This record gives sequence, structure tokens and C-alpha cells, in this order.
Amino acid sequence: MQAHIFHLLCLRLEGKYKYFHLRLVQNMKLIQTKLFGEIGVDPEKLIVFEEGIIGFDFLKQFLLITDEENSESSISWLQSVDEPNFAMPVMDPLLIDEGYNPVVEDELLKTLGDFQDENLLVMVTVSVPSQLENMTANMKAPMIINGVNRRACQIIIDNDEYQVKYPIYEIFKEK
Repeated sequence: MQAHIFHLLCLRLEGKYKYFHLRLVQNMKLIQTKLFGEIGVDPEKLIVFEEGIIGFDFLKQFLLITDEENSESSISWLQSVDEPNFAMPVMDPLLIDEGYNPVVEDELLKTLGDFQDENLLVMVTVSVPSQLENMTANMKAPMIINGVNRRACQIIIDNDEYQVKYPIYEIFKEK
């Protein structure tokens, strides 16, 4: 069996990412994914969205994956374990807007359990259409992950400051 090596993003501490290697081993459940082929899933590394994600409330278990061969990539993948054919590109919103700091009511974060701000990972979904110039990020509905217990939620920011389809092609082109 060929081992595919991916990084499972665990948490961000002091502005740096801490990764765990995910390899195919006997003790892990194997899933066949559309984008990554067969990968091992360690139940202790799952990210759980108790209420699912917007538009897919039935999908609750995910892995956050980046390809080890392309560590320079700012885009990661939120890979569903419930539906292995479903994965979506996500990224850190601070790479798009260094001032990204939406006001979020504590009630919206209750599904995360106890947390410290420095253990939260915030990601936004990315839409990559066939015409790359139209690439956008959903800055209005971030996903927030508690890096300690791996509980997560997706929220909708209740103001007009952030866009659902924020253009990001020019940002990538400049970098």
C-alpha cells in the first residue's frame, strides 16, 4: 500500500501553524476521497461541526488538509469524512485582509466549548471558478475551530462590513 502523506492542521499557536502528519496506518479508518485519493482518518484528529456547515448541515466531521508537497500554498481543504466526495477550499482570512476582526457574539461560539482566543483557528471558504479572475472568499461566514477539542462552527457575521463574495484574485496575483 502506498502511503499518501498529508498535513492535518491541528491548531494555530502564537500566529504559527502546528501540523500533525496523517499517514495511512493500520489503526486508522480509510476513506476514498475525490481529491486526495485514499487517506487515513484518525478519529482523534477529526474536526466536528455539531451543527454542520451552512448549506450542508448533515456534514459534521471534517479534516483540514494541506498538501505536504506544496507548503507555500495559502489554500487548505476542508475534507468531509461523512461524504468523502465533498471537500472545499478554505484559507486564513488574515491572508486576505490583515484587519479582519469581525465582532461575534459569545452565544454563537457556544458549540466550541471552553476556549482561549489563541487556540482558535478562523478559516473562510474560497470559490475558485473556471475563470480564476473571479475567485472569491466568503468573508461573511467564517468557520471557527477550537484547536484544543477540535469542535467547530460556522457563523454568519451580522453586519455589512464583510462580503459573501470578496474578490481575492488580485491579492494572490500581487503576492
